[in-house]
Amino acid sequence: MLDLHSYLMEKLTDNYNKDPRGNIGKLFKIITDELMEIQSTFQKINDWRDVDNAEGFGLDRIGFNVRQFRGMAPDEIYRVLIKSRIARNRSDGSINTIIRVLSMALDTDPSELKIVEGYTDPIEPEPASIKVMELPIKRILDIGMTAEQFARMAAKTTAAGVGVKEIQMYGTFQLSIMPAELEVDPDTGLSDINMQQGGELGMIYQPVDDIEFPLD
Repeated sequence: MLDLHSYLMEKLTDNYNKDPRGNIGKLFKIITDELMEIQSTFQKINDWRDVDNAEGFGLDRIGFNVRQFRGMAPDEIYRVLIKSRIARNRSDGSINTIIRVLSMALDTDPSELKIVEGYTDPIEPEPASIKVMELPIKRILDIGMTAEQFARMAAKTTAAGVGVKEIQMYGTFQLSIMPAELEVDPDTGLSDINMQQGGELGMIYQPVDDIEFPLD
């Protein structure tokens, strides 16, 4: 970053005292400190136009612009809701669009998500519904969002009258491939006693009814 104080001192002609400790140097220091503070503020304003960088009230203003209000959500979850709202505002309700919306909200690759229509279920077919498959549970937990909160957000993404029948969230835990033998793996096996390694369990969430998202 440009040292504005040194830059201005160098611009003085030789008939002036260029000692930073001199009166002119002290005067320039007062001016440049104020200018640098203003520059830092403008830089923060510019950075906080990005939903990934904004915090607090700055994030509230972005949410207000897209009609997504915070409620009691912390910044990390509120960013997800804002991203979801922005994508939903342009959504046509198709499965590909739903995948794009959810992957954008979770900041994950669309290939990690799979959605199937409820009427294709061989056991309990249900019209006007979808099932969200292969959702990375770790990403949701990292954000701090619960399965219920994500289900409500997903339900808001679908077309009118289409409900979310089921959400499957996968973990990393795997059973041993060797019968009657213990297979140890730090990423997919059982946890150590300190709970610092091991696989993560997945879960299935089945909402009974579509629930209104309280933060909308």
